[in-house]
Amino acid sequence: MLKKIFRVIYEYAAITFGSLLVALSLNLFLVPNKIAAGGFSGIATVVYYVSHYKLPVGMTMLALNIPAFILGVRTIGVDFGVKSVYGTVILSVLTDITTFVPCITYDKLLASVFGGALMGIGLAIVLLFGATTGGTEMLAKIIHKFISFISVGQILLGLDVAVIVLASIVFKNYELGLWAVLTLFACSKLIDAILEGVNFAKALIIISDKSDIIAEKILKELDRGVTGLHGVGMWTRTEKNVLLCVVKRHEVSRVKNLVKSIDQRAFVILTDVREVLGEGFSV
Repeated sequence: MLKKIFRVIYEYAAITFGSLLVALSLNLFLVPNKIAAGGFSGIATVVYYVSHYKLPVGMTMLALNIPAFILGVRTIGVDFGVKSVYGTVILSVLTDITTFVPCITYDKLLASVFGGALMGIGLAIVLLFGATTGGTEMLAKIIHKFISFISVGQILLGLDVAVIVLASIVFKNYELGLWAVLTLFACSKLIDAILEGVNFAKALIIISDKSDIIAEKILKELDRGVTGLHGVGMWTRTEKNVLLCVVKRHEVSRVKNLVKSIDQRAFVILTDVREVLGEGFSV
């Protein structure tokens, strides 16, 4: 029982920390530079300046999220869970609490890249612990209910673009829209890197008449597993083994050189592997 309580405390502490990073990304980089990178935070940034700093960004986000949650429950009956409600509320509160922190830079490039990266790290932490911070994702799901032929991701992208365009028009500065796109890119890349891992492996598909010799060398010299797949050359109708080998990035050049030394005519396909589970890799 005590272990479960500590686990819950740990999870909510992590969600709080992730939300704090998102809040800091807004106050340290994005809001002071009028970079509205989509979502409710982007709308809240526009409202903040239109109201002449009278309507705080955090409370505006919360005000936007409340009807979105209610409409979502009525429309699609989504079970948000306590964590997501907590994440939404705590982000809004922390955004307004941390307004005292000074802006680090007014260079739009630095603000876009580092603001997006910090936001991505924060959101990834929140997502890792099974929560969300609300936002336009809920609207996207609601809209998808009525136009199911368009994916939620496409609708979400459309909403973010709409917010960016709106901000550009309101601020009468279309360069801000371009900076916002860069912020979104940096944010999404950091989220993917944390959720899916940055240490991508590489998969090599090797087609050679000397596959047995190549496989033996990889097994002995690199200590990497190799799987032989049955293949048929559709032009020659010749049966041959196709080798599948997954290695770490720094081992790619060794495999390529090894294959080249054995068979100059070998056909090698190299591709990224997001995640590998098993001996020699993640477990």
